[in-house]
Amino acid sequence: MKCVETRKASTSQGSALMRVAAAVYSEISSLKSMREISLCNGVVSFHRSPMYGLICGLLGLDSSTSQRAFMFITMRDVIFAATRLNLVGPLGAAVLQHHIAPISEAILNQWKDIPVEEACQTIPLLDIVQGCHSYLFSRPFCS
Repeated sequence: MKCVETRKASTSQGSALMRVAAAVYSEISSLKSMREISLCNGVVSFHRSPMYGLICGLLGLDSSTSQRAFMFITMRDVIFAATRLNLVGPLGAAVLQHHIAPISEAILNQWKDIPVEEACQTIPLLDIVQGCHSYLFSRPFCS
């Protein structure tokens, strides 16, 4: 990731996910070991998506369940962001989630199980806007 803000947000979310997973799933010693080694080395770069995949794999979740859960979490996060920005209220957010659930399921079915070499997205305008987030006087999101 070239965008500093995007990379920072991803590693922050991934590191938090790693910390929570290591605490909750204490029976999976490799999670705690990975976290401790990276903290000792001072190199912490747990990006959100790979960390999510690693944890799902260590928990024994199949590909379909992991991808569906990731889609749900992402959809929930986007709707929550709209709620935080006061674009939609809590009740409206629940209605919105209900209405777009079939669309997200269709998107999931279209793109699930693609090879990692084909997994990418390019949205230049969004990349530019995200890059300006740190310059805002009042930042709506911690990144």
